[in-house]
Amino acid sequence: MFVQTEVTPNPNSLKFLPGKNVSNSGPYEITNKDQINNELVKNILSVDGVEGVFLGKDFISVNKSGQIKWDEIKHIVTSFINDFYSGGKEFVIDENINEEKSDLDEIEQKIVKILDQKIRPAVARDGGDIKFKEYKDGVVKVQLQGSCSGCPSSTMTLKQGVQNLLCHYLPEVKEVIAI
Repeated sequence: MFVQTEVTPNPNSLKFLPGKNVSNSGPYEITNKDQINNELVKNILSVDGVEGVFLGKDFISVNKSGQIKWDEIKHIVTSFINDFYSGGKEFVIDENINEEKSDLDEIEQKIVKILDQKIRPAVARDGGDIKFKEYKDGVVKVQLQGSCSGCPSSTMTLKQGVQNLLCHYLPEVKEVIAI
């Protein structure tokens, strides 16, 4: 198996592409190895300097501290991914572990639909995800995950991309902020 890597706009995040399915239950971010009982994620989070793991449909984004260089840890993470899949496993996560919001009003449902259809695919290409958290008084609160979390260009993406798009489709939206 050959695990490819892609750089992301965040210099402290790298996208690992195993060429296999990663999450069969939607995007998921883990920043503490005690949060999950998964061999691969625990191993990656135990690598010195790794601060978070984000699981997308077909990729794993790893966030590191600024003091560690990718040359020091990239081969270790790749080895863990190879070992995991060579054991015959099909997914890193294959059960629904994300919380679902089902009590959304009409405007919130429209916001989520735009995020899911127009914004999330672009954010995933950069190794991250965006989650709707709240809408109140014209302000949309979202959570940036994976490579987007702590990315120097995320503020520009949020204001020029996400906010402009939501304001265009939904005049009720006045501002988008990350929490």
